[in-house]
Amino acid sequence: MNFDSTEKELQEWLKNRGRAADEKEIRTKCQNRINNAQGQHFEREILAGCGRYKDLGLAVIDKTPEPFRVMKKNPNGIFTGRFTALAQPDFQGTLKNGRSIVFEAKMTMKDRMQRNVLTDTQMRALEAHEGLGAVAAVCISIGYGFYFIPWEVWRDMKDIFGHQYVTPEQIAEYEVKFDGAVRFLEYKGKAMREAMADAWGLET
Repeated sequence: MNFDSTEKELQEWLKNRGRAADEKEIRTKCQNRINNAQGQHFEREILAGCGRYKDLGLAVIDKTPEPFRVMKKNPNGIFTGRFTALAQPDFQGTLKNGRSIVFEAKMTMKDRMQRNVLTDTQMRALEAHEGLGAVAAVCISIGYGFYFIPWEVWRDMKDIFGHQYVTPEQIAEYEVKFDGAVRFLEYKGKAMREAMADAWGLET
């Protein structure tokens, strides 16, 4: 048991005990925790898809670890660290034909996904990979639908859709299969599925 940590938490509780609750702050913290949990769940569903494709010999794709450096390690196991560089795309790997694949993953329970959920750094990374011939995309979940949107479509969504967000109806052709795993290399639509499988050198 970490007594220093427990004592600190107790002192913090005593300090705030008489303070009126900030409803807005509580709601924000609660929503942040919900969003974080949903994001982690979505990530696990994508990893399940990665595992499926590895088992089938179609691709080896991994979650990219964030670059992190431990600055100080305490005897109780708690450490202090910092990120050492800007984060790389969420997932990277290689398809069966030797082509690289790189994509970001984003989810929302709202009815649309904003283009700016990707940072400028993330967008520059996808542009650079796509420019070198990689399959670059954004894997998203809107509500209970799952989509794998080619980078050039995401990049140019203002020209394609007329605004800086997408709705499920607008990206229906990019919807992918889901069976507990996000099967991001398998589009639901037959024409899109066949075109992409051919372009990627896959049989799915």
